[in-house]
Amino acid sequence: MPKAVVELSEHANRVVNVVKARDGLRGKSEALEAIVAAYEESVLDPSLRPQFISDLERVRQGKFRRVNSTQELLGESK
Repeated sequence: MPKAVVELSEHANRVVNVVKARDGLRGKSEALEAIVAAYEESVLDPSLRPQFISDLERVRQGKFRRVNSTQELLGESK
């Protein structure tokens, strides 16, 4: 796991301490992990998720056929 020395403003340090205390975490590292996870969930996922979900639903509703070989798939005779 990577380690980093991070300089935080006084306000950011207070926020990390509040998250640590609120969630009963053992250290600031765990608090930062929780903050990053919440950020990822609220900011990164929604921007990617709607398109992915709609594509996945489209694929799931598609028509499928079973093939036993690549020749059969390509329409070549045996």
